Amino acid sequence: MADLFEKHQDIQEVDIEDSLKTSYLDYSMSVIIGRALPDARDGLKPVHRRILYAMNELNLTSRAAYKKSARIVGDVIGKYHPHGDTAVYDALVRMAQPFSMRIPLVDGQGNFGSIDGDNPAAMRYTEARMTALAEELLRDIDKDTVDFVPNYDDTMQEPDVLPSRVPNLLLNGSNGIAVGMATNIPPHRLDELIDALLVLIDNPAAQVEELMEHIQGPDFPTGGIIFGKQGIVSAYKTGRGRIKVRAKTHIEKRGNKEIIIIDELPYQVNKARLIEQIAQLVKDKQIEGISEIRDESDREGIRVVIELKKDVYSDIILNNLYKSTNMETTFGIILLAIENKEPKVFTLLELLQLFLKHRKTIIIRRTIFELEKAKARAHILEGLKIALDNIDEIVRLIKTSEDAKSAKAGLIERFSLSEIQAQAILDMRLQRLTGLERDKIENEYQGLLKEIERLSAILKSEEKLSEIIKEELIEIKEKFSTPRLTEIVESYEDIDIEDLIPNEPMVVTITHRGYIKRVPLKSYEKQKRGGKGKTAVTTYEDDFIEKFFISNTHDTLMFITDRGQLYWLKVYKIPEASRTAKGKAVVNLINLEPGEKIKAIIPTTDFQKDKSLAFFTKNGIVKRTNLSEFSNIRSRGVRAITLDENDELVSANIVNPDTKWLFIITRKGMCIRFKVQDVREMGRTARGVTGIRFKYPDDEVVGAAIIANENEELLTVSEKGIGKRTEASEYREQSRGGKGVIAMKLTPKTGNVVGVVIVDENKDLMVLTSTGKMIRVDMQSIRKAGRNTSGVMIVRVEKGDKVVSIARCPKEEKEEIEGEEQ
Repeated sequence: MADLFEKHQDIQEVDIEDSLKTSYLDYSMSVIIGRALPDARDGLKPVHRRILYAMNELNLTSRAAYKKSARIVGDVIGKYHPHGDTAVYDALVRMAQPFSMRIPLVDGQGNFGSIDGDNPAAMRYTEARMTALAEELLRDIDKDTVDFVPNYDDTMQEPDVLPSRVPNLLLNGSNGIAVGMATNIPPHRLDELIDALLVLIDNPAAQVEELMEHIQGPDFPTGGIIFGKQGIVSAYKTGRGRIKVRAKTHIEKRGNKEIIIIDELPYQVNKARLIEQIAQLVKDKQIEGISEIRDESDREGIRVVIELKKDVYSDIILNNLYKSTNMETTFGIILLAIENKEPKVFTLLELLQLFLKHRKTIIIRRTIFELEKAKARAHILEGLKIALDNIDEIVRLIKTSEDAKSAKAGLIERFSLSEIQAQAILDMRLQRLTGLERDKIENEYQGLLKEIERLSAILKSEEKLSEIIKEELIEIKEKFSTPRLTEIVESYEDIDIEDLIPNEPMVVTITHRGYIKRVPLKSYEKQKRGGKGKTAVTTYEDDFIEKFFISNTHDTLMFITDRGQLYWLKVYKIPEASRTAKGKAVVNLINLEPGEKIKAIIPTTDFQKDKSLAFFTKNGIVKRTNLSEFSNIRSRGVRAITLDENDELVSANIVNPDTKWLFIITRKGMCIRFKVQDVREMGRTARGVTGIRFKYPDDEVVGAAIIANENEELLTVSEKGIGKRTEASEYREQSRGGKGVIAMKLTPKTGNVVGVVIVDENKDLMVLTSTGKMIRVDMQSIRKAGRNTSGVMIVRVEKGDKVVSIARCPKEEKEEIEGEEQ
């Protein structure tokens, strides 16, 4: 036992947690430094750097013949990259794709994939060489400008970084996922980068704002449109930001049809998958109005054709496509790169400063290399000059020497030469003794003296170093200048067609199943009271029109849902349709959550601070919120009111400065009038306060109105088409939270109350039934009646039908006849 213990006494206790932590950190740093992230100086990951270096070693310049990709990949994995050939070939392919790289670094011959996601041909079929720009990344690598490190098996040397005359990290961008971190750097335009670098050289104290006068933003090889500069500014100042990129489109006309043409795609969007995505949305009827999709792209560029149906508004379809497909993407910028073997998130200024620092180091090391080389050559030429001046004596000394070694020693002793100079004299050919050759040596020597002086001056002057950097950058700009491909729009809402659309009144309808449309008001001719009405919309058997209102095309609609969310939409963005069309699904126009239902739609022309929005719920809750709080609506909406369980929104109204009272009416014919000041303004997410307490247990609020003058008349309408006008003064003012007074005497002939509106002599009344019939009536033709009465027949409701909604519309001058009293 003692022997066994003695045999294993070298065993050490290890904490498994510490061991795993150390091992994982080592692995993480290996992935971060050795594979996934680019170097901040040359903008290359190790695999890309090794590919370019291997191609340089194979002398595959932009002027050389192409060589098989398999040969290049073989050299890379055999000499420098200890990973699979697929990873190397994929990296080589990407550097050759014009839709992936802003300026490709590899010139490929053969099938290197496509923007449709097609795979490249196998490496044995394709050929490659470097582009002229790639040569600029490697220039001067043979002049001791960068450090070399051992390869993976310590048999060869490879560069730790490339000299890179080009700001490649920002030019071509980079993306990669390491352990616990990721980088996503967008491509940029070379001209803009160089202009910013020149500014930074002249003014080292320049800030991001000055640099952004030259660098507008990312410039993707696939073009597209960037909406808004806020994300760009954030990324450049902090290293992180998000930008929205849209496809570039234009509209063509063909008869009474519009055709959407996609000319450019957002960066890294697969065209074939995008077309499939659009086709699937059309098939699932999530986007309606598209009749055909074709891909007419060719070598000249992208052309995806989306044909629309007759009278379909292209702007609406485009909005739906941007919302539902990759025609609009979000590019999350993360300026993460490696500096001194450590990952770091940089600002734009730091990346440009780091590149200039790198170039300065390269030029200093190159200058030292060239200076040492020039001095060494001058040293030899000095020895040759001595030999030419004493040629007879030197020849005699060499002839009398026993061997080369003694001749060399004799030359060193007699003429005080170095070993290098003595060896150069012994190696000198007899033809150098001619007069012409003597002049060449002298001229070369004098030229070297000037070169030594120039190189020494560079090392002593920061100004000269800066001038060289500037000259080289300007040379690169002149050689590789390209126009901007990606358009940048200042604001996300800058592209607006409102100015091109006439501002005219529209009837907007929305059905119970969520179909919405707008129809010009002139499509509805006014009828006499008691008429049958015109069909306003064709509905399904289990559907009916739930809401409708009159609004102008330039007005803003606020959609308030059963969940208390508020969404924003311009009237002109609702598709125009015929009177009998069922309309479009509202979910195609606003970003409703699954199961969310619209309960109120409020039109407004502005969001003034002196106005507020009053909310009325089924359970009698009332709330007021300043209208300005809804002026900046996000695409996913904002919380407008917090609702109690089993409560829902019934009505919402704009409260103007001259509004004095709020009026609430219930299904059982009860109503209450109280002062606006009884309901103070609250925040968007507030619940509100009690507006009315119900007299009957099964009662609920069905309508509300705002009143500015007691002489105003309230028009109340019931389910059976009975209505009446009553002055507001007849409804005595009460305190908020009371049970109210009788607003309408209900009988089986009247049915329950449907709603209430304020009478306006310049407005007509529109009444809508559950089967989709609509009738227009002059409000003045409806007889006045007391508070505790029923009213007159407004619309004859057929069996099984009932009134579901009422609204006001602009008045048409026509003589009306009086209806019979009930």
